[in-house]
Amino acid sequence: MNYVVRGLPLEDFRPLFGLSEEALSARGAKRYVADAKPGFPCRVTLQDAEPGETLLLLNWRHQDSDTPYRSDGPIFVNESARATFEARNEIPEQQRSRLLSVRAYDDAGWMHAADVVDGAALEAKIEKFFADPKIGYLLVHNARRGCYACRIDRA
Repeated sequence: MNYVVRGLPLEDFRPLFGLSEEALSARGAKRYVADAKPGFPCRVTLQDAEPGETLLLLNWRHQDSDTPYRSDGPIFVNESARATFEARNEIPEQQRSRLLSVRAYDDAGWMHAADVVDGAALEAKIEKFFADPKIGYLLVHNARRGCYACRIDRA
C-alpha cells in the first residue's frame, strides 16, 4: 500500500515565529522551551525538539470537514522549523515511538474506523485501513494526550 505522511504546512506558522509573549497570548498561543527529548513534538517537521529549542503551543483545526467530526486541538510547532515533513511509505520516528490513535475517514470527512496502536505497528494499521476503498485519509493522534500528530493520505 502506497501512502504519504505529511506534517502541517510551515507557511501557516511562520508569521508567529518570534512574536512577543503578549502577541502570542492575544492569539491564544504560548512559547515553550523544550527541556526533554522526547516530549515536544513538532507537527511541521514531525521531529521532537532538542532541549533548549523553542516551540509554540497553539490550537489547530486538523479536521476541517463539514461533519460532526470537525475537530481542532493543541499542537507544538518548533520555531526553528524550516520545512514541512513529507515522505512516501515512511513513518517518522516521532510516530514509531508513541502510542497512537488512528482514525480513518472518507473523502467527505466521515469517520469509518478507528483504533489504538503502538507506533511500531502503524504501517500494518495503515495497510488495514486503506484496504477499504472508501477510506481516503487517516488522522493520527497521540493516544495518551489526544494531540494531533499527522495526516496520512493514499499515494
